[in-house]
Amino acid sequence: MSLQVCIMTPDKIFWNEQAEEIILPTNTGQMGVLTNHAPIITALDIGVMSIRTQKDWTSVALMGGFALVKQNQVTVLVNSADSKDTINATEAEKAFLDAQAQLEKAQGQKDKVEANFAFKRARARYQLVS
Repeated sequence: MSLQVCIMTPDKIFWNEQAEEIILPTNTGQMGVLTNHAPIITALDIGVMSIRTQKDWTSVALMGGFALVKQNQVTVLVNSADSKDTINATEAEKAFLDAQAQLEKAQGQKDKVEANFAFKRARARYQLVS
């Protein structure tokens, strides 16, 4: 038995396939899900989701959202998602370094919050390609 995993963004179904195991980036840390997992709804942080299929591991950068696990079905609702194929490695590294510099320079609460979100998004994309 396996999990049916569906990742949905506002404009499309990004992934809808079977998986043996997934690792979600939740707000409280990474959470693994195997078959027959207890039902749960969890908030997702910006980060990398790992998916193990019969063949290998696949990673997806998620930009925050929610996940519902129930009866071996995992529904992931996110603001956006990126796969390794859609990200330019050079641009991702530059964006990560720029976001890191902006976070270090941020002054004031609003600037720090905005810089932190930009840093998390850039870090997730960079982790995916590195």
